[in-house]
Amino acid sequence: RLFLSYPQTKTYFPHFDLHPGSAQLQAHGSKVVAAVGDAAKNIDNISAALSKLSELHAYILRVDPVNFKLLSHCLLVTLAARFPADFTAEAHAAWDKFLSVVSSVLTEKYR
Repeated sequence: RLFLSYPQTKTYFPHFDLHPGSAQLQAHGSKVVAAVGDAAKNIDNISAALSKLSELHAYILRVDPVNFKLLSHCLLVTLAARFPADFTAEAHAAWDKFLSVVSSVLTEKYR
């Protein structure tokens, strides 16, 4: 969804097969979901849980920090589309707040 909605994000993946369902895309998606899971498991210290990932994206990959907000938006849309009955206003607010914290943590090393 990210690459379709925000094609400019493809520039960070020149070596990837970005066709829907590609093995590389699925593997990276699994890593993203695992990182969100790690953040949830360590909700009291998300900064420590995502520190290495933040360093990777800031210092090595040099990803524009705005992309974390774009990804958060795509995750919200995906959750709403996949789980419409469960994605209440309260769930939306909670996920939005959580993903905002995750995005903020991932941009900590940029400052």
